[in-house]
Amino acid sequence: MPERFTGGFFQTNGYLLKTPGDSYILVDAPMGVAAWLRAKNIVPAALLLTHQHIDHIDDASEVAAMGVKVHAFSPHSAELTLETLLQNLGMQVRVQPFTVDEVLEGRKSLEIDGLRIDLAHVPGHSADSVTFFLPDQGELFSGDTLMASGLGRSDFPGGDGRLLIDGIREKLLALPLDTKVFPGHGPATTIGAERAGNPYCGD
Repeated sequence: MPERFTGGFFQTNGYLLKTPGDSYILVDAPMGVAAWLRAKNIVPAALLLTHQHIDHIDDASEVAAMGVKVHAFSPHSAELTLETLLQNLGMQVRVQPFTVDEVLEGRKSLEIDGLRIDLAHVPGHSADSVTFFLPDQGELFSGDTLMASGLGRSDFPGGDGRLLIDGIREKLLALPLDTKVFPGHGPATTIGAERAGNPYCGD
């Protein structure tokens, strides 16, 4: 089971995974996660970003400065982080820039230190949303696509509610029912629970 860190105004989840090679992988970088890692004396081998909305990448630059390779669907951009949108609305926000070392667009899987990770591009919440499925562990890191009894909002730039629901049904609900789902916000769930009770997942 991964360790969960929750931080920032939107109570965003980040997850720390152990690899078969005895290193670590961090999924998402909410505010405060870098200090959490330092307190644990852990430098992950990789940072995987489910998408680049600001609350998921607040600490990405600080984590990258530890020597951690950043993996994301797309190169870093102020449009994906919503920085441009928020500034145009008069909000004083600034994302510390970072480099995406491994662009995942077009890839179906990764292997990091002996850990197999299957990728699924599920746009609709954000154009760059990608999920990470560990088939050997039966664990899905869904970001802001699928959540317990809900899904991510689709009214941001690049959002599309129909596209999001179709992607969830086609790519995520097809996973085994006992797959544990670790979302970007809120509690963990399972594919079986969401197929049975998520109001957005029915026909």
